Amino acid sequence: MTEIVLGVGGGIAAYKACELLRLFTESGHGVRVVPTDAALRFVGEPTWSALSGRPVATGVWDDVHEVPHVRIGRAAELVVVAPATADLMAKAAHGIADDLLTNTLLTATCPVVYAPAMHTEMWENPATRANVATLRERDAVVIEPAVGRLTGKDTGKGRLPEPSSIFEIALRVLRRGVDLDFAGRHVVVTAGGTREPLDPVRFLGNRSSGKQGYALARAAVARGARVTLISANVALPEPAGADLIRVGTTEELRKATVEAAGSADVVVMAAAPADFRPASVAEQKIKKTDAGTPDAIHLVTNPDIAAELGANKLPGQVLVVFAAETQNALENARGKLARKRADLIVVNEVGVDRVFGQDRNTVTLLGADGFTATHGELLKDDVADMIFDQVATRWKPRSADARRP
Repeated sequence: MTEIVLGVGGGIAAYKACELLRLFTESGHGVRVVPTDAALRFVGEPTWSALSGRPVATGVWDDVHEVPHVRIGRAAELVVVAPATADLMAKAAHGIADDLLTNTLLTATCPVVYAPAMHTEMWENPATRANVATLRERDAVVIEPAVGRLTGKDTGKGRLPEPSSIFEIALRVLRRGVDLDFAGRHVVVTAGGTREPLDPVRFLGNRSSGKQGYALARAAVARGARVTLISANVALPEPAGADLIRVGTTEELRKATVEAAGSADVVVMAAAPADFRPASVAEQKIKKTDAGTPDAIHLVTNPDIAAELGANKLPGQVLVVFAAETQNALENARGKLARKRADLIVVNEVGVDRVFGQDRNTVTLLGADGFTATHGELLKDDVADMIFDQVATRWKPRSADARRP
């Protein structure tokens, strides 16, 4: 049984940690809850004890003979702090140990995941940003907070991500250990399928669900990266820790991706942009003619986003593209790899009820350096890690002047 410490900070979002605790225990993990005194003012000790099935550790003076301020941290295989308040992260960053939870953080040698929750102004304060940077430099995973309703009438960035999303990241970190090979890196991922309007009702689109792109975003977060996820018409839960940009058309996708790529270490083009769009969009719904024959719809070619990124790659930047093919997959993919000036291409054969919308994928990876690897059917989360394993071998140091704001 894996031993997990769930640290709970003193914020209104402490009630959400009850759901996170349930997810851990129902998946077979042993959980020791370590709340701060402030957290106990939001959720009482009996709740934590009932949900975990274990006594709750609340103070350094409880069961002194067992030396809890050292023992709990040493025994943990993963520490998750949710919610992580600005005060708690400041103490952790500066090595302050004035209660049981901060002592546990100071003695833990296992991976640590922080899920911050606070008002926007507190999250954006330079002191908090510096503390977050310090924790990340020390190989802690600090999840970017979500955007949404905060305490009272306030809305903005600082909301605790959904417990299910924190749970997914925690399990990935638990599996990988402290190997945060993407720490300090900026990863841009595109996902979903673009839609090109025909009229106010109809559009040209494709079957892409965005599942592979969202899996890539989750994987990059768990490896310590700052993640920008550009999502085109995706109906999936927002992945915790990623900065989400929603787009609709190929031109919107292009604009957002080119801008984000200006500071990216890797760009993964997992979205399926439409190759064509109508030359003009009807202002009113297109009606049937009396003869029943529709008027011809004239199409024009959309911009090639991947080729534009390949032509303008920053020094050391890695570009990964996808090739969704229905025939001659490898031959077509090799040509695409060269035309886009990409470093890696992920090849899969697609069709109705095949890859699109599925949880599994069968892929071949081709590298501009001649690398080739074919993998049997895998979960898309595992495909994501496999892709990033190859990205990590291709990174080169980037000089400061190569980065754009």
